[in-house]
Amino acid sequence: MEEIRYCRESKVVQTHRIFPSDLNPFGALFGGKLMTFIDDASSISITRHCRRGAVTASIDQMNFLKPLENNHSVCVESYVSGTHHKSMEVFVKVIGENLVTGERYLAATCFTTFVAVPSHMNEEKEFTVPGVFPETEEEKLVCHDYEKRRTQRLAERSEYKEFAAKLSTELPWSNS
Repeated sequence: MEEIRYCRESKVVQTHRIFPSDLNPFGALFGGKLMTFIDDASSISITRHCRRGAVTASIDQMNFLKPLENNHSVCVESYVSGTHHKSMEVFVKVIGENLVTGERYLAATCFTTFVAVPSHMNEEKEFTVPGVFPETEEEKLVCHDYEKRRTQRLAERSEYKEFAAKLSTELPWSNS
């Protein structure tokens, strides 16, 4: 029988205050800083889910919905939303909060994909990550279309590999 874990078992909630040094020139949280928070939270969700090492394979559909402003907080929530053999999808929801007024707002969402790897040199190379079971209405909504997203991701990956194969790796500053 396949091992199953609940979404809540991989849930991560990280909250950070946004400081002036975190801002882009337009006064909002620098997107790269948010991406760091997202990859960090996602990697913890993955490890909680499969209890082994994993590497980031992709970040899909990073949707910035509302800017995160100075002195607001940014809350990154993540959990595993789908699995297939060694790959795992993580749903990430980013919630901003005006710490003065208490207003909370959805700032961004995305899906990340990780691939599990053997954690130790002498660990078995053949393994399958646990399946995932949603419980809440939101988890069910998010997990429902996992297979559709996975199929789309695989098709896009194949197309991208063809595109990438045509790109140069020559030194950009060289005239030869």
